[in-house]
Amino acid sequence: MAVRWDTINVDGQPMKIYLGLQDSPGPHPGVVVIHHGPGLDGQIQDVVHRLFRKGYVAAAPDLFHRQPAELPGNAARTSLLRDKEIIADVNATVVYLKGLRGTNADQIGITGFCMGGRVTYLMVANSSDFKAAAVFYGGNMMVALGEGPSPFELTSKVSCPLIGFFGEEDQNPSPVDVKKIDAELTKYDKPHEFHSYSGAGHAFQNFLDANRYRETAAKDSWAKFLAFFDQHLKAAGPFHRKGSV
Repeated sequence: MAVRWDTINVDGQPMKIYLGLQDSPGPHPGVVVIHHGPGLDGQIQDVVHRLFRKGYVAAAPDLFHRQPAELPGNAARTSLLRDKEIIADVNATVVYLKGLRGTNADQIGITGFCMGGRVTYLMVANSSDFKAAAVFYGGNMMVALGEGPSPFELTSKVSCPLIGFFGEEDQNPSPVDVKKIDAELTKYDKPHEFHSYSGAGHAFQNFLDANRYRETAAKDSWAKFLAFFDQHLKAAGPFHRKGSV
């Protein structure tokens, strides 16, 4: 399997990328995968593997690359992130992804988990490179990291169809937050569909955390995610809005 680590340069800093590159010439659609608070751990690497097996070129950048490795804990690392730098990192990943052999530069999607879900929303409001986006329980959507607007405040600029997956027992984003985001996307006539799962809280996709992982929600959301990306990145045709929250 052609999965490997690569390193690119962003603003004079090396940034690792976990990459799943197809062997056949393609062209294949690409997906940028944004990690959660624990970083590029086994769960995020598994997302790259699974997308690779479905015929995508997948690239997961290390958004913590500017930080010292000895920082203790996820909260400390996340608190040092700044939206301006995040946008630069993801844009550099997109340029890298488009330049890879076999990638269809016109068919790029983005997905993310937890803080990565927030980054996904931020990016589709700051870039027109993406043709589909998937947010898995993105928290802190109403909060800006550094100067500038929050992802939620940029909803009017969302540039592609979006699918979201949330746990009804989650508190960040809470069900109230999810309804507010859904209403804002509807207000600006942004194509989207949201799915919420009873009995699930935050990080229900994270099989490394037995206390949070919920098999039924994880499997159902993954199947819906793949169908959505296949529709928008592999198959032609208009987007038809489905029922939201």
